[in-house]
Amino acid sequence: MNILAIGAHPDDIEYGCGGMLAKYARKGHDVYMFVASDGARGGDGAVRRREQDEAARILGVREVFWGGYLDTEVPLSRELIARLETAIQQVAPRMIFVNSPDDTHQDHRHLAQCASSATRYVPNFLFYEGPSTQNFAPNCSTDIADVLDLKLACLEAHRSQVTKTNIEDLTILELARSCANFRGIQARVKYAEAFQSVRLLLNL
Repeated sequence: MNILAIGAHPDDIEYGCGGMLAKYARKGHDVYMFVASDGARGGDGAVRRREQDEAARILGVREVFWGGYLDTEVPLSRELIARLETAIQQVAPRMIFVNSPDDTHQDHRHLAQCASSATRYVPNFLFYEGPSTQNFAPNCSTDIADVLDLKLACLEAHRSQVTKTNIEDLTILELARSCANFRGIQARVKYAEAFQSVRLLLNL
């Protein structure tokens, strides 16, 4: 099965669904990423691209597609929908993940709205959460206890961003572990990632 994870900036995907992607890759499924911008307002764009490539390598991602948009200026537009549709045509995914549309960052909101249109014919479409997500009410989860270290290693690959949480003395690694523990408690396991399923096709 082909899986496509969509994020507005480098490290968004790893935080939101890195554990799930690691589990898919371990089972031999083909994982792809679409990253809308290089996050240049949050650091050097070239550095962040290299960090994203390193994180993708750790996860076992086959290819990273870059949207080429400016950080903070990811548009709510037909053009972005078309770019996402092109990536979807190339990958032919059965499962797509994207950041939640209920978010304080405009890039995340716009990308999620465009992805909702671009993915309308894909049977499995789920939202993941990030540090700036609001009012997230998940309806499904996955146990990531056996891949948590891999998820954290992917986030650590984004070295320029590890300490940029805007919370004093709290790194993105600590934030991700705490979130995984909280979602795990809700799912009755130790560590989990949680999702809002827009469409979820269960094949038994």
